[in-house]
Amino acid sequence: MENVPVRRRTLLIPSLLLILLTAGLLFWFAETWLRIILLYLSSATWARSFVSGMPVAKKVAGRFVAGERIEDAVNASRDLNHKDMLVTLDYLGESVTNIYEAIDARDEILRLLQVIHEEKLDANVSIKLSQIGLKLDEQLALDSARMIAERARQFGNKIRIDMEESEVVDATLDIYHALRYHYGLQNVGVVIQAYLYRSEEDVRSLIGEGAWVRLCKGAYMEPPEVAFPNKLDTDRNFIDLMKMLLSDEARQNGVYLGVATHDEEMIKATIDFTTAHHIDPAEFEFQMLFGIRRSMQQSLVSQGYKMRVYVPYGTAWYPYFVRRLAERPANLWFFISNLIRA
Repeated sequence: MENVPVRRRTLLIPSLLLILLTAGLLFWFAETWLRIILLYLSSATWARSFVSGMPVAKKVAGRFVAGERIEDAVNASRDLNHKDMLVTLDYLGESVTNIYEAIDARDEILRLLQVIHEEKLDANVSIKLSQIGLKLDEQLALDSARMIAERARQFGNKIRIDMEESEVVDATLDIYHALRYHYGLQNVGVVIQAYLYRSEEDVRSLIGEGAWVRLCKGAYMEPPEVAFPNKLDTDRNFIDLMKMLLSDEARQNGVYLGVATHDEEMIKATIDFTTAHHIDPAEFEFQMLFGIRRSMQQSLVSQGYKMRVYVPYGTAWYPYFVRRLAERPANLWFFISNLIRA
């Protein structure tokens, strides 16, 4: 800028800053609205029917879903185990509409636990309570979850109850507590979502109980009355909750944390905290989704950290797939580029 007059240079710099600020704000608004739209589409019946019928969509979803059959999940799990990664398996499905669907889902999960045992996989199972009847009959969901947890205990395995939208958080925690304290099933864990305002209070209770917890950011569309609308606030809360769940008190109580994130800043914050407090990598684990940031998964393993990969399978892949698109713009561009090539 040596040849630009001082007066013009003085005007040019603020103009450039204004352009950059405007571009940044436009990008933020665009990404925010894109996420809102995709989260709406993830639960829209008409969109599910339309997209599920597109062969290319099913093909692209294969990046994030192991397949439709239990054998596909086994093959993906075995491959990950060979790479020194742990697995949690998820039979896809949620918010079933009748009791028969709920019972079918329960029976498939029971069979999944049997197969994990027979195949000697280093894997546990994640379940969604709405898939086994929570929104139809809470007692049905509790009875089915109890059967699943008891089957897992029989095989020396564990289950984790996934957290869903905010309206079922209390019911989910009630069933979790009933399994652990009424039925004495200590092989049950639960999930906390950092974007909910209530999560700090829930974490304090879980620390006192010595719970087995997966911490994630949250992937449902929630109103600002119950969840942080700003990503930066969710990120700050995620780090705060991570530190609480890895505190001396938590670990002395028996808390075991799964740090579920693909965000490099959240991963770095976890590594920095555990290093500074001399926390052994064996006392927690990182968790990521199947097909996302695979090189980072392998890198963390090579650094001596435990990595558990969430491996979904089944025919009900649409809501899961669209939420993955909402989480990271790169996933959406991957989908669009495949549509263009089709």
